[in-house]
Amino acid sequence: MNKKAKPEINTSDFQFKCTWEDAFEDQEFIKTFSTEILEDYILKKRWYAGKSSTLKYIEVVDHGKLSSEKNTFYGVLIEINFSEAFFQDYFIPLSFIPDSKDKLETNTVIAPVTFKGEEGYLIDALHIEDFRHLVFDKIMAYTSDQEDDKVIFHRSETVKPVKYKSSKFMGGEQSNTSIIYNEKFVMKFFRRIYTSKNPDYEISRFLTEKSNFKNTPAYVGSINLALVNGDTITLSLMQDLLENEGDAWKYMLQELKSVFSNIEKKKIKVNNLPDISLYQRQPINTIPPEIIDFAGLNIFLKVSKLALRTAEMHIALGSDMQDTAFTPTKYNGDYAVWLKNRLIYMFQNRLNTIENNMHKLDGEALKLANDFLDKKKEIREHFLNFDWTKMKSERIRIHGDYHLGQVLVDHDDFYLLDFEGEPESTIQDRKVKQPPLKDVAGMFRSFHYAIYSTIFNNTGSFSTSQDEMFKAGEVLYKYMIGVFMETYVDKVQTENLNIGYKQEIEFLLDYCLLEKAVYELGYELNSRPRWTIIPLRGIASILKNKKN
Repeated sequence: MNKKAKPEINTSDFQFKCTWEDAFEDQEFIKTFSTEILEDYILKKRWYAGKSSTLKYIEVVDHGKLSSEKNTFYGVLIEINFSEAFFQDYFIPLSFIPDSKDKLETNTVIAPVTFKGEEGYLIDALHIEDFRHLVFDKIMAYTSDQEDDKVIFHRSETVKPVKYKSSKFMGGEQSNTSIIYNEKFVMKFFRRIYTSKNPDYEISRFLTEKSNFKNTPAYVGSINLALVNGDTITLSLMQDLLENEGDAWKYMLQELKSVFSNIEKKKIKVNNLPDISLYQRQPINTIPPEIIDFAGLNIFLKVSKLALRTAEMHIALGSDMQDTAFTPTKYNGDYAVWLKNRLIYMFQNRLNTIENNMHKLDGEALKLANDFLDKKKEIREHFLNFDWTKMKSERIRIHGDYHLGQVLVDHDDFYLLDFEGEPESTIQDRKVKQPPLKDVAGMFRSFHYAIYSTIFNNTGSFSTSQDEMFKAGEVLYKYMIGVFMETYVDKVQTENLNIGYKQEIEFLLDYCLLEKAVYELGYELNSRPRWTIIPLRGIASILKNKKN
């Protein structure tokens, strides 16, 4: 095996009089680290979420020391301040690798440095196996008397401690960094952090320890930082590693490609496909034969199974009557004010975006964008028309960013994951109890995207015209929603989760679908203008449905 080459870097740039063991007691090191070393490094990282803003300065706000027999590590909390008058917090575990060692265990170097004459490299400690081993052992060694420590390594009572065998990175670098341990567990290190328990940690632990919901990776352990003011920062989350065949987005695209190929193969007359109204509940055994001939049965069986797992997730999240963080609650004036303020702010932002990007659109997308602008008063009034006094259903903690990409497929079943919530929302907003139908609406928008993505990305595979496929796709979309609704509503009502009755359900779905589609507009206009037609068609469909 070839040894990894040492980086060809001049280590004379950053020289410090202190030792590595005393680095964060040395103000010169802290100043240089935050003002010169970090900025160049962090701007290049995939998990850095401030690329669209102007970095003003970086400040080290806290640190902790962790030592193994061989190495000293630091967990460092940094605050990045932006010229636009906001800040973000990040967590970086650090290691120092002396140049005298035979080889570096990684070629990921933060900076070449010299501590008290000893040359070497500052490294993200996650790239050092000794660090990964150390934190794993500390989680497995958890006892309840450690709860008073500043850094809390926790292991679930549902898990028996095991010995460390191996660790490796999971896939490419994402917004968080995930490590696979013993080929059995996956540990997600949160890079961007919040002064609060991370919702992914909170909900995952609740579903495993309190509700016994089986269709999510089981909670194994975590690392949290307890602040002196009583706040908690979640640094990492460990869960079972699920064997899987990929996510439901990839699975659905494969299914839909097969479905659309049937139009030509079976000579389907698209104009003869029987249509139904949006949200009409559709038992699988009542789907018209023309639709089964077009789409087959499997896609509807899978949608029904996904609806069942979604319902079971919501039943579990609304099942606790003791833990106030998870107790179902009624609508009230405070919630209505919060909701309207949030949505009107988002809506105005999207209006500005679309007005500034109309030159990127043409054809139907341009026409729909103009329709959207013409109806902006109607859409704004729709968001303001949330009368909480008419709501008879209950709010619960929800997934918050629910779509096909957040679902794993394995052996004809679905497993739900990643409960961090909507990326644009604050950590406080992500924890607000919401109508469970908001998750349902998120999945419906994902169905819509999967249908259009299949059409857009396979133009050479189909001889059927794109307009014909769009028409067939819209009919298919309504049947997918209908099958989902039949299974979902039946299950939650059987288990007494209060989502309201037909009129309230349809109002909430309209409301949440419109919110989601307007939210999507900003991303598509900035990143994929051609795809703007997807949320614009969704908005047009919802507004049309409201009038019917």
